[in-house]
Amino acid sequence: MNVPESVPPPPRAIPAQSPSAREQHHRETLVRSAGIASAAVFLSRITGLVRETVMAQLFGASGVYDAYSLGFRIPNLTRDLFAEGALSSAFVPTFTEYLSTKGKAEAARLANLVMTAVVLIVGVLCVLGMVFSPALVSVLASGWKEDPEKFALAVRMTRIMFPFLLLIALSAQAMGMLNASGVFGVPALASMWFNIGSVVVGLLLGAVAGPWIGISTVEGMAYGVVAGGFLQLISQAPSLRRTGFHLHPALDFSDPGLRRIFGLMGPAIIGNAAVQVNVAVNTNFASMVIDPLRGADGPVSWLQYAFRFMQLPLGLFGVAIASATLPAISRAAASKDIDQFRRTLAHSLGTVFLMTVPSSVGLAILGESVIGLIYQGRRFNAYDTHQTAVALSAYVVGLAGYSAVKVLAPAFYTLGTARTPMLVSVTSILINLGVAWTMTRQFGMGHVGLALATSGVALFNALALLWLIRGKLGGIHGRALLESTLKIAAASAVMAVAIWMSNKLIVDTFGTGRIGRLTDVAVSIPLGIAVFYTGCRLLHVAELETAVRAVAGPLARSRAGRVLKSGSNGR
Repeated sequence: MNVPESVPPPPRAIPAQSPSAREQHHRETLVRSAGIASAAVFLSRITGLVRETVMAQLFGASGVYDAYSLGFRIPNLTRDLFAEGALSSAFVPTFTEYLSTKGKAEAARLANLVMTAVVLIVGVLCVLGMVFSPALVSVLASGWKEDPEKFALAVRMTRIMFPFLLLIALSAQAMGMLNASGVFGVPALASMWFNIGSVVVGLLLGAVAGPWIGISTVEGMAYGVVAGGFLQLISQAPSLRRTGFHLHPALDFSDPGLRRIFGLMGPAIIGNAAVQVNVAVNTNFASMVIDPLRGADGPVSWLQYAFRFMQLPLGLFGVAIASATLPAISRAAASKDIDQFRRTLAHSLGTVFLMTVPSSVGLAILGESVIGLIYQGRRFNAYDTHQTAVALSAYVVGLAGYSAVKVLAPAFYTLGTARTPMLVSVTSILINLGVAWTMTRQFGMGHVGLALATSGVALFNALALLWLIRGKLGGIHGRALLESTLKIAAASAVMAVAIWMSNKLIVDTFGTGRIGRLTDVAVSIPLGIAVFYTGCRLLHVAELETAVRAVAGPLARSRAGRVLKSGSNGR
């Protein structure tokens, strides 16, 4: 599979180029970087959906899957904190600054120090986590203490999958090094190898070899997670070598660069933790929810399936754009070009809203058709489809907020103000605790109320960070950003009407069977994209215009090159 590894080199600058032309070129380069990451993330998220589909077919929304999802969530929490949070936020700005000002040799030394420290510190955390797994499960799923078998399985799952934490932390460092070096495709594709490895190894160990080696299917899938984490790490090694980095152990805790990264990581972990901690808190509340038809088995699984499904647009747009933005704003901060920093951040946020607002609308309306088409079958029935779709509709309310935080939080670390997102994050966690309790205990909204609480807090987190960084930078072109957002919302509203009518017509005609859902997805999604694209073009949404030029420019140059070459060969 050939995926572009790095951002295409910009065309040679010409002396007469105007500031506006240079800014347009900078935006197009950023969009191309995000596009490369998005294409790779798309493949990763698609394989992730395949992985989740396999789990749905094997276990459905059952107590076994509840235990597995909790066991996976504990190390996966640190995956989000490290891979898309604290380590990247603290490491990438420092590493980028070293590359820009001190050269590759010093940057490589810093990378070796960080790798060694990660192995030592996270390795100890893995051992402690495996020892104290019963206590962790008690905290995250206190409602399961009354079901000893389910509780014991959750502890077993947690212990098997805890080493995944170390593998993903090292993978996160490799991702940061490659992104800082202009390589976006390979690290974004790394999750694909995790998904493939976890499914293939898991099925081989559990379903095929399990009866001979004495492990169950769910235990095999848990071991597959660790194998997938290893594949995710080593898939990036060849690209690291090609960029000139050869990692080896090095230990010096007094190194200024390493101390700086540690200083940023503490607040960064808390600052990036809001969504994941809120999900963990809500899992605990969900473990105490009693569904009228399923009892205690179901709510945790429905939330997990819905949240994992939402990871597709979140990774495709939020994480990909954030990955391309962080090195760019890090270079601007290193060169003290605050105006460029401000413009890059504003454009990245506009692009995030361009992608996530219509995605939220589409998933809210078409969620049941999409989830039913992908998950439903065998152990996952129509009731599970409906309950998961309702949870997804609640989660996507906060999709724009989730994605904006991915861009905004690292911007504070780049500016050396890690305490600000940390304080916002702590505040949002406390708000979520109160809202989640109110939704479940006072209003009786069950798992849907918990998903809504998570979304509301994500939006609060994003708005608070946006307001604070606006004050710190003296503005971030807020009027233009607001204008684009309103236009995007208007185009999304028109799209909503179109796909709602399409969905209703198709469901009334073909029903909710597999044929009906396949027809709905095949017709309504392209229709929605076409309507939204047309609306944005008619409204002259700046971010869409930039994206079109970013894609069309290289294609036009490539076509022109082929024409010239053809003409030359003809002569």
